[in-house]
Amino acid sequence: MGGTVHQRVGGSAGRRIRDCFTLLVLLLTALPLHAQGNVTTEMERSRQRLDSIRAERERLEAEQERLRGQVRDVGAELRNIERQRETTNRIVNEIEGQIGGLNTSLEQVSAELVLAEDNLAEKHAVLDRRLVEIYKRGPLYTFQALLAAESFGNLLARYKYLFLSSNQDRQLVADVEGLRNRVGRQRRELLGIRTSLDLTRAEREAELRRYSSLASARERRLNELRRSGRVTSQRITALERDEARLNELLASLERARLAAASRGATAAPGALSAADIGRLDWPVDGRVIYNFGRTTLPSGGVVRWNGVGIAAPEGTPIKAVETGRVELVQRLGTYGLTIVVQHGNGYRSLYMHLLEANVAVGQDILRGQVIATVGGANSDQGAHLHFEIRGENSIALDPEDWLRKRR
Repeated sequence: MGGTVHQRVGGSAGRRIRDCFTLLVLLLTALPLHAQGNVTTEMERSRQRLDSIRAERERLEAEQERLRGQVRDVGAELRNIERQRETTNRIVNEIEGQIGGLNTSLEQVSAELVLAEDNLAEKHAVLDRRLVEIYKRGPLYTFQALLAAESFGNLLARYKYLFLSSNQDRQLVADVEGLRNRVGRQRRELLGIRTSLDLTRAEREAELRRYSSLASARERRLNELRRSGRVTSQRITALERDEARLNELLASLERARLAAASRGATAAPGALSAADIGRLDWPVDGRVIYNFGRTTLPSGGVVRWNGVGIAAPEGTPIKAVETGRVELVQRLGTYGLTIVVQHGNGYRSLYMHLLEANVAVGQDILRGQVIATVGGANSDQGAHLHFEIRGENSIALDPEDWLRKRR
């Protein structure tokens, strides 16, 4: 009778312990994985957003490099820097969100690890006690318990008790092993989260330094603009002054030509007209560094060019585009050494930023004749020829319309 009572009590307690432990394991296993899955999904989405923002910033950086390599609108450069600052700010905000998520995961996994370690310790203590009991009973305990049965019913009860105790012990060993594995996984997970957190914080610091650098770059550019504003204004004023002076000289030359024609003086050789559009040879080989019309200086000022700039090494020979008569060889302020050739009908070709002139005023020249060499090495554009064509009433015409099209 005593044995039967012991079996019932032991079996009932064993089932309660096993059921409670099974429920606890299910809670520990299912809930954290669900929460962990949500955190992982949100982190992946955040990484995708981060990649998209970084791609946008790389595009802006490429655009900035392109702007640096050409004459540009300074306002566009400043707007580009500001957009880079905005994208960097968005990146920092996204990283802050990731850090918050990682901190939440760190706290959650840390709490789970503590709970799992406590349960492991409890289960280990129970397992240790069971091992001590089994050791004390000795290897023949099972046979002794069965042989001491007083009846067949008592034998079945004792067998059932031993069977359930054996299953409970095996389940206890499996539970301890499962908890040990879980603790190991959570420790590795905790280490991974801490590593990711450190890397993300370092990433945030780098982005904050980038943001500060962009802010400094914008401030430097604004200071440069303030410093160069006066220089730009003075330069534009000088260009306007020299252009007005040049126009006065051309008007004076045209009046002199008309007066000479009325007296029956010999007209200048050559006869440039609209029929020559697209047929003139280039005065010098080289790339066009600025075109006819309005353009923006690197310093931000807007000017109007009455001709084109053709880059060429200093000292390169310059040829006349058409037969004519030299009307002017003179230095004209920002234009430097200048030659004006009259081609009849009120048309003139102008050659500026010269190193030296090979002709004199009043000299008749032929098409293709070398009349000067390229100068302008000290100008903002470097060595180049500034070339203009003026029509009737000294109106500025686009030289590229008159020169042969390049293939």
